Amino acid sequence: MKFSRALGPLSDLWIAISFAFSPTIKHILNSPSILLKPAQLSRVFFSHVWVVYGPGTDEASRTVKESLIPHAFGIVLDLGAGHGHTVNYLKRDQVTKYVAVEPNHLMHPEIRKNATSAGYSEEAGELVVLDCGAEDFQLINSAVGGENQVDTIISILTLCSVPEPQATVRNLSLRVLKPGGEFLFCEHVLSPRNDVQWWQRLWTPIWSLCFGGCRLDRPTHMWIEEEGIWDVASKTWGKDGDDEENLFWHQIGKFTKAQH
Repeated sequence: MKFSRALGPLSDLWIAISFAFSPTIKHILNSPSILLKPAQLSRVFFSHVWVVYGPGTDEASRTVKESLIPHAFGIVLDLGAGHGHTVNYLKRDQVTKYVAVEPNHLMHPEIRKNATSAGYSEEAGELVVLDCGAEDFQLINSAVGGENQVDTIISILTLCSVPEPQATVRNLSLRVLKPGGEFLFCEHVLSPRNDVQWWQRLWTPIWSLCFGGCRLDRPTHMWIEEEGIWDVASKTWGKDGDDEENLFWHQIGKFTKAQH
């Protein structure tokens, strides 16, 4: 692997720290007790990072999203919704309810803004914003009316940061998604190359601190595939333009839960 490619995350880390450090310090000065709440402090920092990176990340994934997200239908669960950019790719006439799962409450105003602009109303029950993570499947089920009620799960660069990812994938697949439902995802994952994996694991500790717990070293696509509950037509594929030395190697998937 070329050394210049291996050092690629440095520029992103520098930009993230440059934009988020000062407002985070101001927040600490206004609320010093947040120093005793590291998870909350991390969310404050990342909320400022995402103001800078959110639009660019959305644009970089536009081609993938335009080909993947329009397959969503019915009750749609958007994992790690961020600023709610997913709503811009949904077909409004196919979606009965948009459920945004976002543990960082500082991002909720943007979710509501974008979802409202796309025609989803909280008052009409078409929009639900949950202050929880993808791992909180019981809370998710409570919000949608019980187990196996969700028609489509969407995960765009989210499962890289959830705690206990394998258990989360299992619970979402078995207990949240209904038979015949779709699991649509685009995730950066562990590279198939050993030399790239070494660098992914080296960068992950500091990267996760600055980018909301995001890890570069998870074989997320394999965990989803291994659930063994999918229709034979389910598949994964790579992102156009990704090369073998990309530390952010992507896998895209469209998985349909088999009918029983």
